[in-house]
Amino acid sequence: MAFLHGLKILDFTALLPGPFATLCLSDLGAEVLWVKSPTRPDLVDLLPPFIDELGMSAASAYLGRGKRIIKLNLKDPRAVQIVYKLLNNYDIVIEQFRPGVMNRLGLGYDHLRAINPSIIYCSLSGYGQSGPFSKKAGHDINYLALSGLMDYSGRKSSGPVLLGMQVADLAAGAQNVVIGVLSAVIHRLSTGEGSYLDLAMVDGLMAFHALYGASFLAGGRVPRREEEVLNGGSLYDFYETADGKYISVGPLELNFFSDFCHRLGRADLAPYGVLPPQLEKVKGELRDIFKSKTRDEWVKIFEGSEACVEPVLTLEEALNSELVHFRGLIKTIRLPEGREIKQIGSPFPQAREREYTPPVECTREILSSLGYREGEIEDLFQAGAVS
Repeated sequence: MAFLHGLKILDFTALLPGPFATLCLSDLGAEVLWVKSPTRPDLVDLLPPFIDELGMSAASAYLGRGKRIIKLNLKDPRAVQIVYKLLNNYDIVIEQFRPGVMNRLGLGYDHLRAINPSIIYCSLSGYGQSGPFSKKAGHDINYLALSGLMDYSGRKSSGPVLLGMQVADLAAGAQNVVIGVLSAVIHRLSTGEGSYLDLAMVDGLMAFHALYGASFLAGGRVPRREEEVLNGGSLYDFYETADGKYISVGPLELNFFSDFCHRLGRADLAPYGVLPPQLEKVKGELRDIFKSKTRDEWVKIFEGSEACVEPVLTLEEALNSELVHFRGLIKTIRLPEGREIKQIGSPFPQAREREYTPPVECTREILSSLGYREGEIEDLFQAGAVS
């Protein structure tokens, strides 16, 4: 089901945050034209393995799913003129350059608004388009560090811990782009007005202090690593098993905790919940208990319970799990030569009903649709304005 049919987006993004945002919009039915550089490599394009039929990495093929690609050298004024022509058909722009770059190229909000007054223009950056950090380079780890989140995440003995996914890029960045752009679309539908969105990943991360930030600003103390209920300062935690794997324990409610204790053979702990007296002593006892059996043995013990105990799965185990297959989260894409590859589907069930297609480079086709004659197109290629 193409919920966003009719939305047409020019995507000037690279790496992970912007392309993931436009992937979500594309999966929901928006038409996305991904503007890529013919000279500046995108680091995601360099990540193996590679899909030879598409001439790109598996990661780029995923992020480019359902998109068309045009390769423009935006430093060439002729390429900028092509963008201007595209604004007759595309009225949403998402860009992820350093602040000021699009303005210098003649592609800033004011430039494009003069051509299409109802344009929705979203700028995604690490620190925002203005302010003392606006020109600084940064990546996910830096935004997390400056947000304060990592100061109370991780272990006291080892400090902050890197996650396997990029929280700032994917959650604070990409998801807020999707929310912001769709909000601007609703506004335009009711008023006819375009919008400019200045979205910073650090801003998005600050909102993730939903519990401890609210408490601190209301007069509470600064949260500390392994001293809060949900960051290791209670029995709510991960526990190593006999085979070196891990189990997750999350029975916050007393009825769930009671079930947990009875399955564990420690009914004496049931009245106290996840914050028992002598917490460290009890937690040490739980660590010893969980190390007495393998992860899968514990899974069988807690099968059918409401104890909120689940195994920590590997990626391979997760992607092959009954839950993932029942939800239809693995999709098959047919490549131009007939070979099939698998990808993770959209989180939106209706978007998983659509047929997914690989990204397609169509620079010549797009130029032709804009009225460029064959000789003009060849001149643009020869000059390096397009590729």
